[in-house]
Amino acid sequence: MNLVDSLGLAAGSLTTIAFVPQVLKIWVSKSAEDVSVLMFAVFSLGVVLWLAYGIALGAWPVIIANVVTLALSILVVVLKFRYRDRDRDRGDDTE
Repeated sequence: MNLVDSLGLAAGSLTTIAFVPQVLKIWVSKSAEDVSVLMFAVFSLGVVLWLAYGIALGAWPVIIANVVTLALSILVVVLKFRYRDRDRDRGDDTE
């Protein structure tokens, strides 16, 4: 592995790991009330395009980072929909 690949893996790892606290927060609190589905949809589309770019270049650091990031992003959206009824109920209790 050369220096450029190492740099790509480091950058991809950090940007991917950045999603882990959000996923854990949603999982533990069982609430994704403040998560914007539109933002995650747009972000996921961008990740898909980065993934396609990485595949076209055969750039494994880009491919690996974006596959994991896409999985985490999709997980956030899935949890958003999974907990939406619970979030609505919490909103009703505070009114």
